[in-house]
Amino acid sequence: MDKYPFTRAATSGPPIALLGVPFDNITTAETVDLIEQMVASRLPHYLATANVDFLVKAIHDVELRRILMDAHLVLCDGTPLVWASRLLGNPLPERVAGSDLVPLLIKIAVQKKYRVFFLGGTDVSIKKAVDKLRKEHPGLLIAGHYSPPFLPLHEMNHKEVTRRIRETKPDLLFVSFGCPKQEKWIAMHFRSIGVPVCIGVGGTIDFLAGTIKRAPHWMRKSGTEWLYRFAQEPRRLGKRYLTDLCWFSQAIIRQWWQMHFAKMPGRARSKSSSEGQQILRSINVTAQLDIKFVRANALLCEEMLATCRHCVLNLQDVEFVDSSGMGLLIRLQKKARITGRLLILASPSNAVRSALKLMRLHDFFTIANNQKEAEQIMETNIIPRGATKESVSANGFSWRGEVTAANVDEVWKGTEAYIASRAKNGELQIDLSDVPFIDSTGLGLMIRARKVAAQVGVRIVFIGAQPNVRNVLRIARLESAFLAA
Repeated sequence: MDKYPFTRAATSGPPIALLGVPFDNITTAETVDLIEQMVASRLPHYLATANVDFLVKAIHDVELRRILMDAHLVLCDGTPLVWASRLLGNPLPERVAGSDLVPLLIKIAVQKKYRVFFLGGTDVSIKKAVDKLRKEHPGLLIAGHYSPPFLPLHEMNHKEVTRRIRETKPDLLFVSFGCPKQEKWIAMHFRSIGVPVCIGVGGTIDFLAGTIKRAPHWMRKSGTEWLYRFAQEPRRLGKRYLTDLCWFSQAIIRQWWQMHFAKMPGRARSKSSSEGQQILRSINVTAQLDIKFVRANALLCEEMLATCRHCVLNLQDVEFVDSSGMGLLIRLQKKARITGRLLILASPSNAVRSALKLMRLHDFFTIANNQKEAEQIMETNIIPRGATKESVSANGFSWRGEVTAANVDEVWKGTEAYIASRAKNGELQIDLSDVPFIDSTGLGLMIRARKVAAQVGVRIVFIGAQPNVRNVLRIARLESAFLAA
């Protein structure tokens, strides 16, 4: 059963992938409607309001890219992204800026008696924002606010922060740590704190407090708000804006060049087959995986993942794929991950493989070289993303599968027991050869394992790290400290 049963707005269009990040094709009004549904569900969700800087950071930061791909909603917080979507043939309807969305949600919170919590910003700005909001909205239920000490993510007192939030039981949590820290913090904790809606809001708390002024409305509408922000903080923002402009413009042009031209209408044929106790449903996609295909077959694909079936998309005949087609694949994979099912891309054509490589998505999907191999993956119960196992050998202890916030407690149980069994044993190795990805929670587990081992006279060495694991450690500036040479 789908753990996140809210329904998308009926008028929302097909998603579009910009540089590998899937943007939901919805308006501000539709976004507010979906957020109300999320609150009503009482289940935890997180939203990302992504701008050009997010996309450029996600090019280099594997964990941030994964977070954006897994988010329950990814909103377009930048007029240049709207322009890019038009260029790519699937225009996003409008900019849905976090700094515009938060005031709307505050008004809704007053009407619906939602409890809100503000996390981040400076002590001065968060207190000013709260005082100002209480004066402007006397009926607003501010469950709490907290500005934790400014530290790197892996050095924060996560227990204290999450304790404050859980005790106040908010409906909406606004996190203002800046990108990518706020997105990584939310991904680490949104399940455990149980808040129905968590949103990274960047500098919105400063806007609410009045410590930083927003650009005039005409500049926001025209896409020139960045000029106003640059004029306010030229030293801090100058280099960032220049870097973002270079990376984003070049990458979007490459995406447009590869994904702009189509040849013939695409179509789909579906079939079902039973594999033991699992039901395997397959769709053969022919010719063209583009916006026309998405509009014609989105419901068919969604139904495959809503009926307790594992799903195989046979892509060997695909001659062309555009940004909307990639957006559909990401959405299907996201739904499969949430519902504990397995989506396999079988026999991807050269066009599909090129698109996956262009958007750095080849390791986000389970790929089989043919239909038979896809069925073998089902039969052998390959470790799905989000699950993990450990094994002990003569050479040490091995982690297998992804190590993330979804399964870190399970991994720790086995790891702690192994460390305790080898107390005062000198040096232990934890083999990461079969770990395709860790997130910041997994990184925290590595830190925890090393500390606990040191307490019992053991030194831990991590070996065999794959590129994505190294990327997470490198971004945290811990690669040399944790990995054996």
